[in-house]
Amino acid sequence: MKKTLLLLMALLFLGSELTFAQKTTITGTVTDATTKETLIGVSVYIKGSKQGTSTNSGGQFSIEAVSTDQLVFSYTGYKPVTLLVGSNTTFQVSLESSAAQLDEVVLIGTRSAGRVKLETAVPVDIVNVSKTAATTGRLELTDILNYAAPSFNYNKQSGSDGADHVELGTLRGLGPDQTLVLVNGKRRHSTAFVSVFGTRGRGNSGVDLSTIPTAAIERVEILRDGASAQYGSDAIAGVINLVLKKNVNEFVANAGYSGYYDPAFNSKKSLAAAQYPHGGSIDGNAFTFDANYGLKIGKTGFLNLSADYSKSGKTYRQTKDTATANPKALPLNTPRRANGDGSSEGGTIFFNSEIPTSARTTFYSFGGYSYKGSEAYAFTRNFSSRPERFPTNGTSIIPVEGIIIKTPDGESYYNPLIETHIKDLAFAAGLKGSFGKDWNWDLSNNTGNNDFHFYGKKTFNASLGADKTSFDDGGSEFLQNTTNLNFSKRFDQVLSGFNLGFGGEYRYERYKISAGEEASYKNYDPDGIKAAGSQGFPGFQPADAANSNRSVFGAFVDFELDATDKWLINFANRLEHYSDFGYNFSTKFATRYKISDNFNIRGSVGTGFRAPSLQQINYSSTFTNVQGAIISEVKIAPNSSPITKAAGIPNLKQETSKNAGLGFTFKPVPEFSITVDGYLINVKDRVVLSGQFSAADETLDPVFTDALKALRVGTAQFFANAVNTTNRGLDVVLDYNKTIGDNRYRLLFTGNFQSMDIDKVNYPTILGRTEALKETFLSSREKKFILASAPKTKFSLNPEYGYRDLTIGMRFTYFGKVDIYGYGDGTGTSPVVPKDDGSGSVADLYNYSGKMVSDVYFSYKLNPYARISLGADNLFNVHPDLGYIPGAKGWAYNNEPAGPFDAVQMGGNGRRIFARIGFNF
Repeated sequence: MKKTLLLLMALLFLGSELTFAQKTTITGTVTDATTKETLIGVSVYIKGSKQGTSTNSGGQFSIEAVSTDQLVFSYTGYKPVTLLVGSNTTFQVSLESSAAQLDEVVLIGTRSAGRVKLETAVPVDIVNVSKTAATTGRLELTDILNYAAPSFNYNKQSGSDGADHVELGTLRGLGPDQTLVLVNGKRRHSTAFVSVFGTRGRGNSGVDLSTIPTAAIERVEILRDGASAQYGSDAIAGVINLVLKKNVNEFVANAGYSGYYDPAFNSKKSLAAAQYPHGGSIDGNAFTFDANYGLKIGKTGFLNLSADYSKSGKTYRQTKDTATANPKALPLNTPRRANGDGSSEGGTIFFNSEIPTSARTTFYSFGGYSYKGSEAYAFTRNFSSRPERFPTNGTSIIPVEGIIIKTPDGESYYNPLIETHIKDLAFAAGLKGSFGKDWNWDLSNNTGNNDFHFYGKKTFNASLGADKTSFDDGGSEFLQNTTNLNFSKRFDQVLSGFNLGFGGEYRYERYKISAGEEASYKNYDPDGIKAAGSQGFPGFQPADAANSNRSVFGAFVDFELDATDKWLINFANRLEHYSDFGYNFSTKFATRYKISDNFNIRGSVGTGFRAPSLQQINYSSTFTNVQGAIISEVKIAPNSSPITKAAGIPNLKQETSKNAGLGFTFKPVPEFSITVDGYLINVKDRVVLSGQFSAADETLDPVFTDALKALRVGTAQFFANAVNTTNRGLDVVLDYNKTIGDNRYRLLFTGNFQSMDIDKVNYPTILGRTEALKETFLSSREKKFILASAPKTKFSLNPEYGYRDLTIGMRFTYFGKVDIYGYGDGTGTSPVVPKDDGSGSVADLYNYSGKMVSDVYFSYKLNPYARISLGADNLFNVHPDLGYIPGAKGWAYNNEPAGPFDAVQMGGNGRRIFARIGFNF
């Protein structure tokens, strides 16, 4: 009887256990606890097992579980939540954001839902733009990033025609066009401008980051690794992704002032001040205002709006003394009396929006319009040296008030002004969602157009006379339209998780050059003595006009596998076809292994490419040169020109690269992280602009010189796949954050240590027959400019302390040594100049030693709605070394800007003071 009773009890217990363990379908929705927005891609899994799923485009999930299971809800940037199933079959889960984690989550470099930056397979920097901009007087995003990211480099140009007006940055010492820029993960169009005269990155275009207001940007993600296989052309050096703000029901506004107080080099302080234009004791005065506000649309949609306005004045920099005996002095600067930065005024409006249209589909859109008018001085025209550039009556200057200036020593001069109007328009729209069993899709179209127009002001076409002093010089325009369709799905049951991504892209590009008005380029002097065209920047001629386009098809596949909980593998391939040069295939492999919970090793290898831009293929410029009454044209010939073909320059093809990276991340304590990443980038067939070849050069092939003469071209230069380079470097980031009570401590160190070698110059047969021709094709001077794209050493140390509403910080940024050749005296192939004492010649090499720039800032929260910031950039008024050769001061200013120093990263304007006030409602 007892045995029967025990057996009956065992059967009843087993039956109850089987009933209790029966799986049921659990469904629910996951939202943000603050914004109430549904969250896509939240990981939902049963604790202690590999069974899991993720939320779809409506934030919904479905999973099989038993009542004793615990469901874990995990999403990068949010605090994880664990819930017991019990008798529930439906859950409404709200996740709270973690500010610390949000700062760490990156979307770039992965097609999954995002990863913490220390656990990615490749290095990624995150820059909080709003916070960083509040601690500096620097206005442009490129300038801000130059001091915030280790391998980002930017040189503010001066005296470089259009380069004075556009802000182009670089990564890891490569060119501006070898970094891909994305906005919300979508390709951003480049500027129509081509760097031609007096600039780093000569022959390059790139994305002008100043066309997007900083008020619209939540953060900047900088992927420091070749990523062409993932994102396509231009990603040889890496990718910059601008993530736009999504916040709602919050109004944020900032107003600021900054100005340069530089008693050491301000032209007003010069002993020869009467020889130079100048402003006040504080110049470069800038005023800025920006605002951001988000509107909620429906339950989970939003429309975020941003706008900004800025106005900045010119700066004027010369040495204080002109006495030869003073080692800190240089001779009177007659080549460029008005030396410094140009002025600008502009505004931008931008928006970002997402609106769910159904439970599984969301409409999104973003874009904006930007306008900037800039004005910068060109080189000085002095009557004593070049009278043919002046309007004259016989041999006498025709006086024009406000333009032609007479100095105390009797010289007459004028400074032409180059004015640009830059209009930029962008609009992206798309639909994203899910279908089937958690397949995600994203269909988008992204259009961008950049219009870059030149004008000449306070200048002359000397062959026309003195009546006309302003000119329409023409300009260029670049349009890009990109359509993408992408798919992705995460398979949680494959090992520890597998994400598959694939898709296609179609891109249409168009580039135009429009001619200037006739007076901007024509010679009206029948004797051919007077200089033709608008002085400063001659207008584009009808023969330069262009209207070209191309189409691009691309397809990619991307695998991201968590082979184990510790081992991540990423593999990507991309095939693209360009209508103007053909196919390209790129591949990439990256991996990360967790040695421990706080120590990761990561590395990557891959190939990349950059398609020659339409700007490089089709750019054309012509200006008239008059020497001894002989009129000839100086021509930058497009790739399709008969002159280019006669020179033996082949059609431009893609630049190709091989890259490798190896590094580690270490977080010994929660407050302190270390990342160290080494890299190697080999680039073949980089596109550069050649030197000028003369029709009078008898060492050239007669077929080529005859082609020049037939078109009355005196000299010509070309874009060509001319250079192979190798970059080696190391990026280091140390970040410490600690809060103790009301005290906040932060110490951030970022460093980049790199070197570049020019492995080979690809000389065309016709233009490389002699050493002199080789030097003309790519001179020692141009090689120095390529190598000086970034200093060998750059690091920044940023200590910061906060107590309640007060924050105090300093930033010490070191820019390492660079050296750059001057023009030389033109007597040979090597850039040399004669010594002042006549004892011989010396290399015209300017050595700019490493310099430390020190910034200081204070921030105080006045009340819950307002904060004020004060500070100084370059507190100790540090400048580059003077650009002259010891013993050859008579050849000073023989550099690109014709100023006391070249355009190096730290800039030449000296100390900048600033004040900002911010409001938050």
